[in-house]
Amino acid sequence: MAHQPLLDVRGLDVFFEGSAGPVQAVRGLDLTLQRGETLALVGESGCGKSTTALALLRLLAPGATLRGEIRFDGRDLLALPPAQLREVRGREIAMIFQEPMTSLNPVHTIGAQIEETLRRHQRLPAAAARRRAIELLDLVRIPEPQRRIDDHPHHLSGGQRQRVMIAMAVACNPRLLVADEPTTALDATIQAQILELLDGLRRELDMALLLITHDLGLVAQWADRVAVMYGGEKVEEASASKLFAAPAHPYTRGLLGASLHGGSALHHADARLPEIQARVDPASGARDFVLHLPEPRTTVRTLPPRPGGGGPLLSVQRLRTRYARRDGGVLHAVDDVSFDIRAGETLGLVGESGCGKSTLSRTLLRLVNPSEGRILLDGTDIARLPEKALKPWRRRVQMVFQDPYASLNPRRSVFDILDSVLKVHGVDSQGERRRSIGAILERVGLPADAAQRFPNEFSGGQRQRIGIARALVLKPSLVVLDEPVSALDVSVQAQILNLLVELKEDFGLSYLFISHDLSVVRYIADRVMVMREGRIVETGSHREIWDRPQHPYTRSLIAAVPGALERAAA
Repeated sequence: MAHQPLLDVRGLDVFFEGSAGPVQAVRGLDLTLQRGETLALVGESGCGKSTTALALLRLLAPGATLRGEIRFDGRDLLALPPAQLREVRGREIAMIFQEPMTSLNPVHTIGAQIEETLRRHQRLPAAAARRRAIELLDLVRIPEPQRRIDDHPHHLSGGQRQRVMIAMAVACNPRLLVADEPTTALDATIQAQILELLDGLRRELDMALLLITHDLGLVAQWADRVAVMYGGEKVEEASASKLFAAPAHPYTRGLLGASLHGGSALHHADARLPEIQARVDPASGARDFVLHLPEPRTTVRTLPPRPGGGGPLLSVQRLRTRYARRDGGVLHAVDDVSFDIRAGETLGLVGESGCGKSTLSRTLLRLVNPSEGRILLDGTDIARLPEKALKPWRRRVQMVFQDPYASLNPRRSVFDILDSVLKVHGVDSQGERRRSIGAILERVGLPADAAQRFPNEFSGGQRQRIGIARALVLKPSLVVLDEPVSALDVSVQAQILNLLVELKEDFGLSYLFISHDLSVVRYIADRVMVMREGRIVETGSHREIWDRPQHPYTRSLIAAVPGALERAAA
């Protein structure tokens, strides 16, 4: 006789009140989770993963309506009165959220926040709660826990803050831990450490783990079973090994095909990434999914001669950027960096948060002034040019930012955003500006009416296309892409990467592609630089970096990339 599952969700429906009536976010969801098991809930933004997680603990907004059953150890959580539900939350079921900085109280020490959980659920006196909090910080590998217990959240790194959230979650030895995208914002090495920690705690505490993510590499490496969601419904469920070896649903096959994780050696010069296309029957509402492979490029634009002749497009020599610290010291954000970018080349720049990648990019664009060194663009040193003399060069180097919504003016239409860029750079003819805007919006794949709409009316992938259009409308030679796909779902990421490859060939562009995601850089880059603590520690072709890494830091970055998709399918 099979054991009763620890968690048994049956026919869960979730509705929210919308302006036009109720909107259904989750439809007829069935899930089970056994003690000591890890179940991954997979899907893209808006599929209902996080709504499901919040529904388990009845943490949804007051206007939400839940139907069905959520049985935890035989009890229906939807039927529990509030007082009993509060005893379950934190004590028996705990949750880790995606962004710890918004979940931790900035005005209280991390120790006080852990102690509050212990005193609330275990009735520990103050001294005992503090001792236990130190033990928990040590358990999640926070260094010097006796000292760090009195730190506030802003004193800790992103990975350390997530460890504090885990310490709070496991403080009362819960039987179920819900982890909602717990590593999305973290670097590869920190991500690996957090997931290894969660898996160790699962085994040590005999705890069930519901891991919610869109990262298929993590799923294959850490999950026992996988449930795939699309449009609020579960479309497939299987063991991790079976799902990655023989996915049954076309949407799952599409996700796996579009994913770069798992040790794939695919490079843009070899093939384009598959893209998922959903089709809906207007009569029945039935969905069908097609894995579309873009046609390979048969011709590549021949680059015109450049003013600088046959040398590199960009040559950076002994570049340094320093900041004054509050304690009177000096932070060497970029420290003696030299590299070249050739015409038509994509140079990848990888490294963990805080290594100096973004400072380097802003220094190249003279958004930050260098302390020392040269930045030669077609042979002209732009590092020391006065602001007025920089203007003709600024249109030659443009930037695409990580978060397009934060970098687009929400009060201006797309047309106005692009029009102002052209005006600033001396395109006086209104007709010419209008033609340029129409042409670039069409080329980046935006609908015909996009110019008259505002940024909030677009999806995340469409907003990134607007950011790309803004960079390319000036016809630059070099585009700096700072984490351009890190916030995007798997299928949208594939579309944007394919677009960037096509635009590079069509417009004769060079790219500096900055990312902490080594799988993405492996696909898009021709050469790769590895940055650590402001310095370039290794440079090589995309194959050399992965096949024969020389520096220990490079090897540690590559070792942290989830590669279990490859092993699971073997």
